[in-house]
Amino acid sequence: MYSINFTKTGGPEVLKYEKLSISEPKENEVLIKHSAIGLNFIDTYHRSGLYPVSLPSGIGLEGAGIIEKVGPDVKNFKEGDKVAYAAAPLGSYSTHRIYPTKSLVKVPDGIDLEIVACLMTKGLTTYYLLHQTYTVKKGQTVLFHAAAGGVGQIFCQWAKSLGCKVIGTVGSDEKIKLAKKFGCDEVINYNKESFKDKVLELTNNEGLPVVYDGVGKNTLEDSLGCLKMRGTMVSFGNASGKLDPVDVGKLIAPKGLYLTRPSIAHYTSTREELDEASNKLFEMVKSGAVKVEIFKKYALKDAKIAHQDLEGRKILGPAIIIP
Repeated sequence: MYSINFTKTGGPEVLKYEKLSISEPKENEVLIKHSAIGLNFIDTYHRSGLYPVSLPSGIGLEGAGIIEKVGPDVKNFKEGDKVAYAAAPLGSYSTHRIYPTKSLVKVPDGIDLEIVACLMTKGLTTYYLLHQTYTVKKGQTVLFHAAAGGVGQIFCQWAKSLGCKVIGTVGSDEKIKLAKKFGCDEVINYNKESFKDKVLELTNNEGLPVVYDGVGKNTLEDSLGCLKMRGTMVSFGNASGKLDPVDVGKLIAPKGLYLTRPSIAHYTSTREELDEASNKLFEMVKSGAVKVEIFKKYALKDAKIAHQDLEGRKILGPAIIIP
């Protein structure tokens, strides 16, 4: 097998393409031959050390492929099954891998594995954001940052299918058209104008019931300023850097706001939760409510370039790695 590994944290240059031997699957494990691998911003957090991992380490949380071998006592999966995952342990940047069945889901017929590989993390994230962390209602207006990105494209379509009005933010004018294509009603270039002022203008100074913020450091305070009384701030990423401490007395208390920091793991910790979320995701794709357009495909050996493009904001939508 070939895989991407790193022995120290840092920039994309720490990623190494290596040939390794592969072991046999143990109890409740399977051997997967990857068809496609998801590329996600969280991968850069693990590589840089923002999210600490034990070293040496593989990288990547998302993949899709075919089961080649099953370990002892595996009952719900068999050789030849199409499967996907979006959970630890790290190591999806590889041609093959051993993976625990507790975090694995079967992929229905009719859904391409390359699409699935850029759907699991982004789609399961969208599911918990809209249906679990804050359950949106038809007619509500929501704000989503980085609306033209991989998660944003799926989120905006899904939110529109639920009857929401979606305000999106982007970092450049070229991304405005893209965000609107995938469902945004209003798009704000936050590098040209204050998104907080624009949101308050669009809502007649009332504010919003919820803000979904995966950008982090550069947007958190103004995101809180976009909320109405008892609004919910959903902070789920750090694309612009690690979050600063929040002054609760200044930013939360005046309007009695709710602040939460969720992740996929909080909403897929049991087999029942994982199946419910993935089944809903696959249903949205099969129905056509959520369409995925792969922006770019990278070879496994070019993982460094993929990370450079990801951090350089050159990837406008879902991207995958092909082993």
